[in-house]
Amino acid sequence: MKTKRWRLRPVVVFLVMAVCPAGFPCAAEAQSSSRTPQEQAVEYARIMSHVKWTPVAGTMPNRRGGYLQQGTEYTGVPYSSVKAVGRCIGFDIYLKTFLAAVENPHSVLYTENLAGKVSNAAPYYGKVCSSFTSYGWQCALPYRSSHYGPDFRQGVVLVEPQSAQAAEPGDVIYTPPAKVGGGSHVELVTGVERNGASVTAVRVEDSWPPTTRDLLHDAAKFDSHISSRGRRLYRITDFAAWRAQNKAELFRFPNYREDSATPVINRVLLLDRGDWVPYYSDQPVKFHVMDRDSQGVQSLVVKRGGEEVERIAVRGRGVIERLFSVCGDYTAHCVMKDGSPSQACEFSVCDLRFSLPDQPPNRNQPWEIKFTARNLDVIVAQLMSPAPPYHRHNLWLTEQDRREGKVTVPAGLVREAGPLAVWLTGETKYGRLTREQAVTLVE
Repeated sequence: MKTKRWRLRPVVVFLVMAVCPAGFPCAAEAQSSSRTPQEQAVEYARIMSHVKWTPVAGTMPNRRGGYLQQGTEYTGVPYSSVKAVGRCIGFDIYLKTFLAAVENPHSVLYTENLAGKVSNAAPYYGKVCSSFTSYGWQCALPYRSSHYGPDFRQGVVLVEPQSAQAAEPGDVIYTPPAKVGGGSHVELVTGVERNGASVTAVRVEDSWPPTTRDLLHDAAKFDSHISSRGRRLYRITDFAAWRAQNKAELFRFPNYREDSATPVINRVLLLDRGDWVPYYSDQPVKFHVMDRDSQGVQSLVVKRGGEEVERIAVRGRGVIERLFSVCGDYTAHCVMKDGSPSQACEFSVCDLRFSLPDQPPNRNQPWEIKFTARNLDVIVAQLMSPAPPYHRHNLWLTEQDRREGKVTVPAGLVREAGPLAVWLTGETKYGRLTREQAVTLVE
């Protein structure tokens, strides 16, 4: 049967104030008090490295080139440095959102390719080494791979001696760039095997194209690994100092409870971005009526806040596209031929915009980032230098900042004049959205 596509002329977008639902659980709910941060780092990282999934189409781009194989089971989430264009699994979307998108052959995983658009990227959803390790270490935002050590963080030390005999689970292996401006890398030690007091093997996991790696090195191979390429074995000794304000439990994401649960993926209806996912108000929502069990579908019903927005007659399988003008939390389900409702998809429609000063700001004077947000909470403004050593400054917003719709960059926060990338990030109960602009600071 040929896939049919229904389209509706886009409607005018109005900005309507909405409030994020209250009572949604924080990202990092309390785990067993007996677990150390190092043990939790290993456990959480393995949520991402041990997940199994199988592409249903042959058009998901592979960071190594070509495409991931349809019908082949993969372990670990795909590698892709999505930046502010795609979505980072675990930080911007739930793991279950990615898994739902995997099951939809019309999802962004198969129809979008970030290769050539975003450096070091391919799939629209993905993870890289730094976000993999930061997710394990319960950060609200990923630390850049080169910023894990004592040059940038407190509470972290160089392991002595630099050998398998001193390695412990939770340690981080840092590989510096091979050349100026090149990429660095981080790996996480997730296991140590012993024969009596002697370490015989060390397990190392990381995000590496095309997905993740899980390597068990014998002691000699591990020693060879960390003694080459200028690698360093670090240990985080003061969890609070190392994370500082970058704490997952203060925000909705990462959400380890949701990511570790086994989701029930909708077999009748899926969105182009999967399920349980936020959209910008200027992004069309594409509903794929799949009816994978051939039950027969009568109609597609879209609701906002429990109130019906539209009921669309459906004839067979296909993609229906809509643009929603009102921000809010939505559901969509199909009415089957027997009159029963299908499982519902959940999504939110949001708006996020910000402006920078008309004239280049002076780094020695305070300057403002002004913003408007609908149906999400703005949580952070990130200021990032595009040149080594890639300094990053996170401005965590207060409730007053959100009420006033602006955040002030303190004088002298950025060390040098020059170009900066400014990211503004907001979150809903379904994920995070980020806008990006460039600015040049002057003296």
